[in-house]
Amino acid sequence: MAGLRERKKEQTRRRIAEAALELFARRGFEAVTVNEIAEAAEVAKATLFSYFPTKEALVLDGVAGDDLAAIVAARPPGATFLQALRAHFRALAAAGPMPAEAMTALVGRVRVIQQSPALRGAANELFYRQRVALAEELAAEHGGTAAALMAAQVAACLLTLQESYFKHLLEGATPAHAGQALVQDVELAFDLLENGLAGTRDGKPKKGH
Repeated sequence: MAGLRERKKEQTRRRIAEAALELFARRGFEAVTVNEIAEAAEVAKATLFSYFPTKEALVLDGVAGDDLAAIVAARPPGATFLQALRAHFRALAAAGPMPAEAMTALVGRVRVIQQSPALRGAANELFYRQRVALAEELAAEHGGTAAALMAAQVAACLLTLQESYFKHLLEGATPAHAGQALVQDVELAFDLLENGLAGTRDGKPKKGH
């Protein structure tokens, strides 16, 4: 019974999110009310808020991506925080594209976010919190100022990777092509982070680094 309950909850959650995305894509985020979403999803407004605490969460749920601080905290003994992050995002990129239906929904969400100043601001706040959490995780080992600078550099690189990946998709690249570019970009990003800007030439690490 518990498994059936969880499946039904997930189906309801998905139905609400899909209804919201369809309305946002047609009319824009700001023009759609929560009442309209609840009606389209055939749920009560209170039910909608039990799954998504805010209107923004209907689109931004999961947008901030992986918990960087948790990845660093769980790294194996002897691994640097950059090695742990590289391994994680290398594996993520190498996993290949998600199923077609999920990819279509993801690209739709990205379009909605890009077209809404409110959503762009909310997404930036999520990324900021992620960066602060990473800095707090690094502070004990590196000191507060250094940790904040390190976290800022990591967060900027990862945000740029995400933006580049979505740009490929929005411009019509196949998921496979966008994924191949992401694999290469992940390696470049962490080469830059590990070697520093002075350790690169023409976007590639210099010999000896």
